[in-house]
Amino acid sequence: MSEDSPAANPYGTPTTSGPRPIGRAQGATNRMVRTLLRIPGLSGVVGKRLATLHVVGRKSGNTYDIPVAYTAHGQTLLIGTAQRPWVKNLASGTPLTITRGGRPEQFDPIVHTEADEVLRLFEIIARDNKTNADYNGIDFDAEGNPNKADIYQTWQQGGVVIELRPVR
Repeated sequence: MSEDSPAANPYGTPTTSGPRPIGRAQGATNRMVRTLLRIPGLSGVVGKRLATLHVVGRKSGNTYDIPVAYTAHGQTLLIGTAQRPWVKNLASGTPLTITRGGRPEQFDPIVHTEADEVLRLFEIIARDNKTNADYNGIDFDAEGNPNKADIYQTWQQGGVVIELRPVR
């Protein structure tokens, strides 16, 4: 993340105010989504773009189940999010278990925080999932392209992209 002011955005003036803040109902929504993602048969439908990350706390050792939207990109999965506390528990070389469609899978997480990589990867995510783009404060131009000034603003406000590579 940068300490630059919004005026320092090299792509111009953003069209949004940035990512949506976490609402009061987010905890209840996450509990409901986690429950739906556990139901056999339904999890494949509900989880078409959703997965549960099973994140192990680096200090507590507790496992936290975090529902997230993802974009499949080649062999990897991409997750665009703000720098939430749970993101600090992800470390490259330490496998992360995720569940999507009812099947647990192992991935190597790479947290991208550099502006160039966040912009490049968030553009892929935004093109694939307009709802995710909206939550992350990314609008589109008249041709349907993600607004680079909005993506840069998302990065300035703590946006990161988590790249999950399958563990073989």
